[in-house]
Amino acid sequence: MTLSTAFTKLFGVRHPIALAPMGGSAGGELAAAVSRGGGLGLLGSGNGDADWLAREVPIVAKGTTGPWGVGLWTWAIDVGAVERVLEHGPRAVMLSFGDPSPFAERIRRAGAALILQVTDLEEARQAVDLGADFIVAQGTESGGHGSRHGRSTLPFVPLVVDLAAPVPVLAAGGIADGRGVAAALALGAAGAVIGTRFQATAEAVVHPSIATAIVEGRGQDTERNRVLDIARGSQWPSRYTARTLGHRYLDQWRGREAELAADPQAQRAYQDDVARGEVPPLPVWAGEAVDLITDLPHAADLVAALGAQAEDALTRAGRH
Repeated sequence: MTLSTAFTKLFGVRHPIALAPMGGSAGGELAAAVSRGGGLGLLGSGNGDADWLAREVPIVAKGTTGPWGVGLWTWAIDVGAVERVLEHGPRAVMLSFGDPSPFAERIRRAGAALILQVTDLEEARQAVDLGADFIVAQGTESGGHGSRHGRSTLPFVPLVVDLAAPVPVLAAGGIADGRGVAAALALGAAGAVIGTRFQATAEAVVHPSIATAIVEGRGQDTERNRVLDIARGSQWPSRYTARTLGHRYLDQWRGREAELAADPQAQRAYQDDVARGEVPPLPVWAGEAVDLITDLPHAADLVAALGAQAEDALTRAGRH
């Protein structure tokens, strides 16, 4: 069977799978590999840094003839950042974490597909009103940042599907194999946005220790928190926590976030520990499905495998 959805039809891809535009790890090589494999590769541009785009966009443009796009953190950008992204001619632009209204129409006028990630129903209603081409419903199982007041993927996705119809929805959060993709389709989504699984691939821009930690990680060891953002001086808004694997500073400061934020000496100690190699340069962003990740494949092969697994899962489900 062929998994044909509104997502595969619009982008002309073989599989209803998109790379989550993870800041720092979804670079040009990874996005290109996902697109070559038959999915939609999305660069994790974060704040739209000009130097980063100048380095990574040529890599993805040269590395694939398939569609690709760029993801931005809405809270961290201005119109100039969006303009810089659009100059590179992405097939899609995904906005996450913040108010997309100042940028939505500009993206649509440029001819790029507008993908808006949402973490609650109010954001979903706004995405519909802004004319999103696709809405990503992110559940709290996801690795990295998300709403501290969000909902789990299983109940959240069908709610957004019903609210947004006929706008197609993509599911995100806790999806790390083809069975998760099949489940997303069964919930009414047109595809899945996958992050943690793609961090553990040959093309991801991550330190080898992070890839190893993901392969060895367990879902019960992940936790949503603000401690590590505060300790490293990140400017992420307080409404967004981040799911990570365990960390020494998390154990030390859990439940004492306000105290940590008011203690510049503790924050300097974190930077000193990073410089000495006593803690990793970045937290290990990882979703609850991390247990399902046991290898470090090439991303193009992974996309094909996920698609085949999803087809098989749906076929088996249809027999019952």
